[in-house]
Amino acid sequence: MGLSMRNQIAGTVVSVEPGEVMAVVKVALGRGELTAAVTKEAVRELGIVPGGAVTALVKATEVAVATGPVEGLSIRNRLAGTVVGVVAGEAMATVRIAVADVGVELTAAITRDAVADLGIGEGTSVVALIKATDVALSTLPV
Repeated sequence: MGLSMRNQIAGTVVSVEPGEVMAVVKVALGRGELTAAVTKEAVRELGIVPGGAVTALVKATEVAVATGPVEGLSIRNRLAGTVVGVVAGEAMATVRIAVADVGVELTAAITRDAVADLGIGEGTSVVALIKATDVALSTLPV
């Protein structure tokens, strides 16, 4: 299956914490971890269980970028990395981030103004921020 989502990260389910309607799924990615909030129905239908293989999917537009530590924020996924490339268009920019603990490269789509205001360029240390509800999970190879 081909997908247009830039961020497709293979991992292993560490835990599934079911709630009333949603479940919190923790996924091991290299030395790091990602938290996804998905429906209990999806967990059941996809057979998501601890030890199972999944692919975490995140649209580039759902990845925010900070240039320093972030405190007092509800966003669960805070992945430190280094910018390895920036392609700026007239309004938007694509920022590629190497996340060492996860061993992957993430793509963030942010405004060109944000790139300029934050001084983001190749080699900049950043934190990729992803809400748990913005992480989709697949059990199919992508």
